[in-house]
Amino acid sequence: MDYKGIYKIFDAEKINTYPVSERTNKSKLSDLLRLEDIDEMSFDVSEEAEVNLTLLAREIIAAREKNSPVIFFTGGHLVKNGLSGLLGDLVKRGLFTMISGNAATSIHDFELALIGETSEYVPQALEKGQFGMAYEFNYINAALTLGDKNCLGYGEAVGKMICDELFRDEVVKTLNPEHASFEFMHPEISLQAICYEKKVPMTIHVGIGTDVIDQHTFFDGRAKGGCSGRDFLIYTQEISELTKGGVVLNVGSAVTGPEVFLKAASMAGNIGNIPNGIITANFDLRSYNPDDFINENTVGYYYRDQKSIVTRVPQAYGGQGYYIGGNQKQTIPLLYKKLLQLL
Repeated sequence: MDYKGIYKIFDAEKINTYPVSERTNKSKLSDLLRLEDIDEMSFDVSEEAEVNLTLLAREIIAAREKNSPVIFFTGGHLVKNGLSGLLGDLVKRGLFTMISGNAATSIHDFELALIGETSEYVPQALEKGQFGMAYEFNYINAALTLGDKNCLGYGEAVGKMICDELFRDEVVKTLNPEHASFEFMHPEISLQAICYEKKVPMTIHVGIGTDVIDQHTFFDGRAKGGCSGRDFLIYTQEISELTKGGVVLNVGSAVTGPEVFLKAASMAGNIGNIPNGIITANFDLRSYNPDDFINENTVGYYYRDQKSIVTRVPQAYGGQGYYIGGNQKQTIPLLYKKLLQLL
């Protein structure tokens, strides 16, 4: 990136990269939860969580029967935990009208599609100055540069790179015209690819300096911000469709998901598309105490996911909020199983 100000700036041209195939990863294809394994799973969740999951599954089915939105926002751990295949299947079945996440969500999904592994072992890489330095992250940067040039969203640009060979060739040319083409080894497991092919938006909501792709020579903050900015407006448009109800789920995102939802809901209401009677649900491991949200001296007051998703927003719009406490490796598969039973 060019800079003409008065301060010293880090020279990203000095960065040394290495092939992602040489990296040590914690999550591999064999760790992903297979759809056929769901029926054999035993679930260790609280009675309250199971009751709420049953109610939530019914609300999701009812929303789709009325053609109302069902929006799923997730942090990156859901993909690392091998659960994205469940979301992909529910997208294919038409139960989710939008998938959203942060950049980590997109990056882990990209890695799985590219090499069938993800979740870099950070301590080992950090001590060598190699954390996040795999060259292949530049593919995402180049896809965003092209996406921004063509006025695409973030999730759409990465999904197109995985699915569209011609676009992928343009990615290569953006990085190095002499560079050999590359292929994704496992595109079928990519949530971004599934959403792209099914024309279901996958919106990615990012910061700058928060992700490993930002560490590289080909990082362009304008492209990253431009593509993500369009995704925010795509997301807000879907929120504006909640005037006759719908469902919004937030899974493992303590800040980004709740804050994006809050701003989008305000924008929708500002133009007269006020969400009405919506169902919200927050999935997390922490304990939940609604009384904490009015006491600034408690830790719970600062948990935006609980305060906004479960309490503040649904109450403002005459809806109902659920808190699903428990390990997402248990609660998400159980929700999936209950949805399929209702179908």
